[in-house]
Amino acid sequence: MSDWVLLGLIAALVVLLLLTVFGFVVYSGLFTEVVVSAGSPPVGNITLAYKFRVGAYGESGQLFTDGCSISSKLCSIGVYYDNPHTVPPEKCRFAIGRILSEGDAKPSEEQIKRFQKYGFKIFSFPAPSHVVMATFPFTTPLSIHLAVNRVHPALDTYIKERKLCAHPRIEIYKEDRIYFVCPLARQGDFYVPEMKELERKSRAAAAEAEDSRTDITGADTMSETSSISMEATTDSRDTSVATSILLPFPASRGREEPDNRSEHSYSESGASGSSFEELDLEVTGDGEGAPGLLPDVGCAGNQEVTDKWTKEPIAAERGEE
Repeated sequence: MSDWVLLGLIAALVVLLLLTVFGFVVYSGLFTEVVVSAGSPPVGNITLAYKFRVGAYGESGQLFTDGCSISSKLCSIGVYYDNPHTVPPEKCRFAIGRILSEGDAKPSEEQIKRFQKYGFKIFSFPAPSHVVMATFPFTTPLSIHLAVNRVHPALDTYIKERKLCAHPRIEIYKEDRIYFVCPLARQGDFYVPEMKELERKSRAAAAEAEDSRTDITGADTMSETSSISMEATTDSRDTSVATSILLPFPASRGREEPDNRSEHSYSESGASGSSFEELDLEVTGDGEGAPGLLPDVGCAGNQEVTDKWTKEPIAAERGEE
């Protein structure tokens, strides 16, 4: 009889252990419904202390720890610029840090010096006008893993279905919530200086490669075939101009936004075909609202999209204009 009692106690302990684990996972957000929406952002302009890295996103954990060890009271932030499903892990780019101030508040000089002492850099993000966003509970360390595996696929689906250009992906850990924010316009404002420098080098290398190809193939540009092509182009010029005037959305990306592409960037989905009226966005009193964002969105035209994170072209860096 004592053996049966012992087995019963062991079984009861196992059941209690399983129930405890199950309750912990549920408390961490296992069954939380992920709701993705578009509208005003949950945060305003922020000043952050950050470290920039190129490598696998799994390395971000140590950077979060570094920031927390300096100040445990501040909110953490992560900015992820590349789609890990299409970009090799060793080429992914991200910035991790802590939010020093938000809104009109100014960070203290003491905080700035403390973070700079440990290799952090200081930068400010403006308040995004409109974003794609989602939230997830932040109750346990397991919440982070659940959020990554559940929220990002939901964001992928939302952005893909509406053919939006929303990047980079910003994660803000604030109190008991994780905020996932993807700016819909002026994405270059959320590029830290190191990221902008890498983009400049990438564009310069691409332009140099293009020039070299032009030099190689330019020897036969005055052939008979080329002459015929030039005449055909001249004859059709008037028609082309008339057609471009009639088109409501020309193929060009605006007078201030060159077509800067990168193998790292997020989405090949078309913003030119996007309809911001489909989103639940606020409209200003003068009748101008979300549709006015179209010139600011740095995405290309109708192209195939991936089934994971969308791969988006880099927006123009307006601070350099």
